[in-house]
Amino acid sequence: MNHTCGLILAAGDGKRMRSKSSKVLCQVLFQPMLRWVLDNCAGAGVGELCVVVGKGAEDVRGILPEEIATVEQRERLGTGHAVRCAADFIRAHLGEDLLVLFGDAPFLFPEVIEKAYRQHKEQGNAMTVVSAVVDDPFGYGRIIRGENGVEAIVEERDADDAQRQVREINAGACWYQCGPLLEALEELTPANAQGELYLTDTLAILRGKGYRTDACDAGDARVVLGANSRRQLAQLNDIAREMVFDRLYDQGVDIPVTDGVIISPQAVIGRDTTILPGTVIKGNCVIGENCVIGPNSMLEDAKVGDGSVVKATWITRSVLEDHVQIGPFSQVRPDCHIGAGAKIGDFVELKNSVLGKDVHASHLTYIGDTDCGSRVNFGCGVVTVNYNGTGKNRTVIGDDCFIGCNTNLVAPVKLGDGAYTAAGSTVTVDLPENSLCIARARETVKEQRGLYSRKKPEGK
Repeated sequence: MNHTCGLILAAGDGKRMRSKSSKVLCQVLFQPMLRWVLDNCAGAGVGELCVVVGKGAEDVRGILPEEIATVEQRERLGTGHAVRCAADFIRAHLGEDLLVLFGDAPFLFPEVIEKAYRQHKEQGNAMTVVSAVVDDPFGYGRIIRGENGVEAIVEERDADDAQRQVREINAGACWYQCGPLLEALEELTPANAQGELYLTDTLAILRGKGYRTDACDAGDARVVLGANSRRQLAQLNDIAREMVFDRLYDQGVDIPVTDGVIISPQAVIGRDTTILPGTVIKGNCVIGENCVIGPNSMLEDAKVGDGSVVKATWITRSVLEDHVQIGPFSQVRPDCHIGAGAKIGDFVELKNSVLGKDVHASHLTYIGDTDCGSRVNFGCGVVTVNYNGTGKNRTVIGDDCFIGCNTNLVAPVKLGDGAYTAAGSTVTVDLPENSLCIARARETVKEQRGLYSRKKPEGK
């Protein structure tokens, strides 16, 4: 992919999607369609990229890396006009090959881009169209081949009966030599009822100038798929979801029932791990071998070690080491690190905390802004009180501590190794190693007072 560049057409609004955002920002498996396109270009090794955005489309610019250039198409006057808006970018890459593709076509995969580019170079084409053979070509431009490559792309409304029988269609992506493309763009005219400039018309212009044009069959009908409605977007999600499942099956992951299971294409999951119904795995999750995830769990940008069990729990941007058991009905908020062998039970919330090995917090506990050693036991109802109304402070707990039920550790506070707290204590001072803290009022027992309390006053 030396001496290549790419132009992504992403100026469509979201009106047909009933969205306030640009169409290319509608998501397939948790990431915008445009992000799929960018990742595919990067995977193929395409060089410098430029994105054509709509008027005032700051939402699109907002997801682009700084190194990607943008140009604005203030009026949507067709695909040829969109490419013309990027003429300065193309001119800056004279002598290179340019990939033009749509920002809402997520399944133009790197291997297809590479295949088309090889053919483009081997044949010395000025233009190489990416095509696909489909069962039902209705509505698509037909690829009309001749003895010397592709002779025309004929739209459905302009095709005769014989041309309508052609099942090879234009997938919407093309490789161009930059110089000939600039020549063709200058000669584009709006010779259609819509009064728009069509990029496909460059094929006839280039052939008229003596340049060679051809098409590369992608071998995968999915490359033509895009979305112009929420229903079509749902279809893209279904296809992408099944693609991820197929990859994971081949890698030894068990998904016995796929109901409610959605997994990001970036997720890495080890063999012999089981994903149970209702589980959603978002972002760049890494899950080890022999794990059980679910049912009804959500992981986002999380790392889970081998042999761990996650039941009905949300985990966000955190790390679980090997053989951790967590859930049900717990939440691990960002920036947590849970050591190997830990057991986190029901209704436990962790936030911005580090737990050592073999820590137990079985139920109804909040651990926030805490550095906790190994082999610590948290009783039911323990709270690390990290927020005083104006700022947050940390709690430090040494190894082998035992935190009694309903203990409040009011940060900043430090417990030495082996320290114990009695149930119901509120701890506001540092505890020495192996100490016992009892921070509660002594009981007062008044015999027979219960009978008096239940006696009704006279006249009532």
